[in-house]
Amino acid sequence: MSDQLQRFIFDNAPSRGAIVKLEESWQEVLKRHEYPAVLKTILGELLAASALFCANLKFEGSLILQIQGVGQLKLAVVECTSDLVVRATAKWDGELAGLSFSEMVGNGQFVITIDQIGVAQPYQGIVALEGNTVAEVLENYMKQSEQLDTRLMLASSETSVGGLLVQKLPQGHGEPEDWETVGHLARTLKADELLNLDAQEVLYRLFNEYTVKLLTESAVEFGCRCSRDKVGNMIKMMGQEEAVDVLQEQGSIEISCEFCRTRYVFDTSDVVALFSGDEGAAGATAH
Repeated sequence: MSDQLQRFIFDNAPSRGAIVKLEESWQEVLKRHEYPAVLKTILGELLAASALFCANLKFEGSLILQIQGVGQLKLAVVECTSDLVVRATAKWDGELAGLSFSEMVGNGQFVITIDQIGVAQPYQGIVALEGNTVAEVLENYMKQSEQLDTRLMLASSETSVGGLLVQKLPQGHGEPEDWETVGHLARTLKADELLNLDAQEVLYRLFNEYTVKLLTESAVEFGCRCSRDKVGNMIKMMGQEEAVDVLQEQGSIEISCEFCRTRYVFDTSDVVALFSGDEGAAGATAH
């Protein structure tokens, strides 16, 4: 498997971490959309970060990271489930080439949503976008909202994305100043090393003066949670009157998933079945 996430912990420093490299899942994201080059970088880094943050989830559910911009980048959103299935999409307006991250997003917001299975109300944190890169925005969020010192290194190319995360543990072996050393060493990681070297080689190059214990290694893959039933529920939320109006104007209701581009088509008989409660009679048209 080319897409792997490796968790690790330091035996002699109060720190833990994870490292990830994604190739196949990243290509699955890219082949569904035509993104400008600069937006690919942002979305790829956000995708790697979502997998890293999911490494320590202790429940079944999903983590959603969103950059909501007020500049030409309107939205970049990625989702990673607790079993490391990822998806991503973005919206923008106009030309992005030559713009810095700050210029693209303007005075926007960063939103993190944790949706735990069995919990009615998802947790959501919303903060101002503070930072000139995806990594800086996420580090600032973790420091301000979670009170957790974090160092995050992210890299993205046309073929792969990668990320390294290290966090300070409130209790652990070693001295507090060891965390400062670990964080400094993480900062020395270069993008080409993160994208081209395997996890164990990266960890040895960075932290060979410490004892790093490798924990579980997990596969990451692309997947989408859209379904015909979920789209049917969206149509019911429109209301019967509005749904009928769309049918009269267009002959059918067509909705495409923004993540995977699957197209769902509901004709008149499908819509009648939705609002009559006989959803089993609806067709199964998806393209």
